[in-house]
Amino acid sequence: MSPNCILERVATSQSTNDDLMARWRAGELIDPVARIAHEQTAGKGRAGRVWLSNPEDSLCFSLAHPFHKRPNEVSGLSLAIGLAVIAGIAAALGISEAALYQQGLRLKWPNDLLINNAKLGGILIEGGQTNPNSLTWMVIGLGLNLRNADRISHRLEAQPSLGAASLDQLVPNQMPIPDTEFIWLKLIESFEKHITEFDLHGFGYFKNSWAQWDAFAEQTVCISSASNESIIGIATGVDDSGALLLKQHDKTMSIHAGDVSLRVQT
Repeated sequence: MSPNCILERVATSQSTNDDLMARWRAGELIDPVARIAHEQTAGKGRAGRVWLSNPEDSLCFSLAHPFHKRPNEVSGLSLAIGLAVIAGIAAALGISEAALYQQGLRLKWPNDLLINNAKLGGILIEGGQTNPNSLTWMVIGLGLNLRNADRISHRLEAQPSLGAASLDQLVPNQMPIPDTEFIWLKLIESFEKHITEFDLHGFGYFKNSWAQWDAFAEQTVCISSASNESIIGIATGVDDSGALLLKQHDKTMSIHAGDVSLRVQT
């Protein structure tokens, strides 16, 4: 299956998300575009956080894609893309999704991939409409650690508790992982398949699948943000919009993805 989008490869970029967002704001996006950079000098995660990466040890790319939905109807997209990443990893490595699950691969609401609670990758989604009659363009960025998790963990001095994981930890018998181009193309194929289904059906189509990969299901977690006090409760899954369901005593509240941080309460 050939990708149904324009493929762009560049040696360096401050941020592939920023590159495509600038084109969207300028009205220059016509067809879907996937842009990969060998090196990102100012990669970013959610809430303005820095995404640390070594050029040889990571894969960083962004996909700009139009949706036939209004911006408020694409909630849950990051969760669906998490499932797309898992499917793409399985295809690239030639390993079943069940085997990946057995090795500890999980999804952390709303946008992270974990291996045994260490961070494998992160998803950043930006975009919207330039006017009420236009398509909704979303720029979907993925940063994925490929190898040398120990070296990546050493660079996380500002966030030492996170820990890092890498794709090569999922390959049996310490075999080398495929080259970056091959992994990238498999991920794009998976993105396109999941995006098509999301555009047709919304996140509710993926809700049960996402629940199977939920890293913190039925665990006591702490939700915090820059502006509010922390909220502690039991994570009981997500609703049809992708909002996290947090149980506190005899009530359940919905937490919508924004500038929030989720961690297990110890």
